[in-house]
Amino acid sequence: MIRIIAICLALMIPGGPLAMAQTPSAPSFPSLGADVIQDIAVEGAQRVEPGTVISYMVIKQGDPYDAERIDRSLKSLFATGLFADVSIQRQGKTLVVNVVENPVINRVAFEGNRKVESDVLEAEVTLRPRVIFTRTKVQNDVKRLLAIYRVNGRFAASIEPKVIQLPQNRVDLVFEINEGKPTDVRKIRFVGNREFSDSRLREIIQTRETRWWRFFSSSDRYDPDRLTFDRELLRRFYLKKGFADFRVASAVAELSPNRENFFITFTIAEGARYKFGNIDLAVRLKDVDEKKLEKKLEIKKGDWYDASEIENVITRVTTEVNDSGKPFVDVRPRVNRNRDKREINITFEVNEGAHVFVERIDISGNVRTLDQVIRREFRFVEGDAFNVSKLRRSRKRVQDLDFFQKVKIDQVPGSAPDKTVIKTTVEEKATGSVLIGAGFSTTSGALVDLGLQERNFLGRGQDIKFNITSAEKRNDVDLSFTEPYFLGRQIVAGVD
Repeated sequence: MIRIIAICLALMIPGGPLAMAQTPSAPSFPSLGADVIQDIAVEGAQRVEPGTVISYMVIKQGDPYDAERIDRSLKSLFATGLFADVSIQRQGKTLVVNVVENPVINRVAFEGNRKVESDVLEAEVTLRPRVIFTRTKVQNDVKRLLAIYRVNGRFAASIEPKVIQLPQNRVDLVFEINEGKPTDVRKIRFVGNREFSDSRLREIIQTRETRWWRFFSSSDRYDPDRLTFDRELLRRFYLKKGFADFRVASAVAELSPNRENFFITFTIAEGARYKFGNIDLAVRLKDVDEKKLEKKLEIKKGDWYDASEIENVITRVTTEVNDSGKPFVDVRPRVNRNRDKREINITFEVNEGAHVFVERIDISGNVRTLDQVIRREFRFVEGDAFNVSKLRRSRKRVQDLDFFQKVKIDQVPGSAPDKTVIKTTVEEKATGSVLIGAGFSTTSGALVDLGLQERNFLGRGQDIKFNITSAEKRNDVDLSFTEPYFLGRQIVAGVD
């Protein structure tokens, strides 16, 4: 019976047995639903809904089974940061997703920190109570905390996170901190200096070698930002002394194997020393008295080159042009260096500047210092004509206050094409100091000296000092107060 049916079917096909002979093997198709995922089951989920788990997956119910899409679904679930472990298994036509949820943080604590307050550390970490715990976030927070200690000169600090398991898949996260000893600057060396000794150059920079009497100062602690500023101080010093080709090739800080000391090496290239050559003036503004501007040059041919004198000339010429009724001026020095004669010829070009006004001066980053202390150092106010040379001068004046580790002043577009906003960002540093000394005097006997100074008193830029000397035969007390802007003017007034 079966054979008869097979023959009949063959006869119904067009071409009959001949067509079948031409086709050696007919293609086989899977039966309906043979390799299709009919259901997805989620196991192990506690806080996360099963539907949410499925929504993160690439493979869905009704899709054919695909190992590549299963692998992509695993990666997608891990990428959410919600799960500590994920496994996907096939049981017949059902795909079983087994998840282990990451715990929720109940509390974050710090132990062993004495030099850095917990509030400072807490503000730096990203993990908080009721936040999902992940190992990656913990590792990133450890890096952030170590960065804080390095800024405070403690490169030997180590931090080990501890996890305390709690019921309901919750954990307490404890950062166990070993602050270590302060990492001091043991030695500062200079390579390439011929004109000035190492001791002279050490006086120029802010970083100091560690000494026993500097236990109240942080200048002998390694600070990458301070090292960057030291490079700038060296550059200013050499440019002021006539070394126009000077550059700092590198500033390398090497940490000792015990992570307690740094050895800093400045590699410098002094170059040749230059003198001023011809000093000329090229005025491209109408109705400007060139003779008055020539008197503002005040640079003599044959004097040692001084980069600060060029800035002073630009300031004087700009002020003179502004006073003549022309607020928009751009003074640019065109430098021609004669290496054979070791002379620098300078032509000051006076051009008309862009007609742009200062719309606003924004100041940020100052926590203790008042805005007015920074604002009064600017050479223009809101509404004045913008001037590039005045902006450079303002930046230098704010830096010279020595109240800030970083000073960044940028010019950004304002609300109109002819307006600009001066965006000022600063980072404050410690401005107080303590001096303790002891000695012996033939007239007064044994003595003890105690001094306190605050250069930015109450954030107002005022300088206050207190010094007391107690000896066997006499006692001296000295109290001084200095106001750098008396009655809002550039007049220094004080009492001692």
